[in-house]
Amino acid sequence: MDKIEHRILETENGERLDKVITSLNKEWSRSQVQLWIRSGHVEVNGNVGKSNYKCSIDDLIVISIPEPEPLDVEPEQMDLDIYFEDQDVIVVNKPKGMVVHPAPGHSGGTLVNGLLAHCTDLSGINGVMRPGIVHRIDKDTSGLLMVAKNDIAHENLVDQLVKKTVTRKYFALVHGVIPHDHGTIEAPIGRDKSDRQSMTVIDNGKDAVTHFTVLERFEEFTFVECTLETGRTHQIRVHMKYIGYPLAGDPKYGPRKTLKTDGQVLHARVLGFEHPRLLEYKEFSAPLPEYFEQLLNDLRKKD
Repeated sequence: MDKIEHRILETENGERLDKVITSLNKEWSRSQVQLWIRSGHVEVNGNVGKSNYKCSIDDLIVISIPEPEPLDVEPEQMDLDIYFEDQDVIVVNKPKGMVVHPAPGHSGGTLVNGLLAHCTDLSGINGVMRPGIVHRIDKDTSGLLMVAKNDIAHENLVDQLVKKTVTRKYFALVHGVIPHDHGTIEAPIGRDKSDRQSMTVIDNGKDAVTHFTVLERFEEFTFVECTLETGRTHQIRVHMKYIGYPLAGDPKYGPRKTLKTDGQVLHARVLGFEHPRLLEYKEFSAPLPEYFEQLLNDLRKKD
């Protein structure tokens, strides 16, 4: 493991740690540097650094560059539903029940396994377990994801997410009948202190904003479109529960008595972004999966 030391100069005083380190080597992307920092490979004056730390003159920065990890995620041939692909980006429609990337308990059968069999040129910013993955959707959420095929595209797409310029619209079925046609939920989300596997609305959480529009009402459910302004973990699921309309089928945030379905009824329908190389806005739309359509039809017949 190579170690690099850098003493903060007067011109770098007050700059963010991740920005200073990225400027030291043109081959280092900011996302890669942030990953090193999160992994504890950067120290400031002997203490583990944080990306947003504001540097002071004469601070001693020590960067321990980790050795490249061997890629031990096996490619698996899959029939991927690809909506768009070129040398920079893949847009894929993930089916319900598929995990996005390998993790404990899910070493195979993930979208990443399928992508590695489909192509070898995926970005490496997120490490060997998540090559190309710019953003995620939950296992039981279906719909559109963008995947980066090189680090430049990856960093560009992440920057668009940070700047909130990516269009992400979801269709969801929720418990209860929402009386108003439109609404905005602005409530910070963080880790639930009583259940570390769950997220919740919490005062010191990260800012989270979800806009929703009612599409159709049933006797006991509402079909809604949710537009993400931010992209926190489980954001739609947490926000809809917070206002009293949890997602149907949600085993974590919904009621025990719900519709018979494997997991939350949630579909990432629309995805739009500026192409990182062409600088053209591209938008894609994936129709509702069959199970979702069937649930809606059953509710219409019942009403």
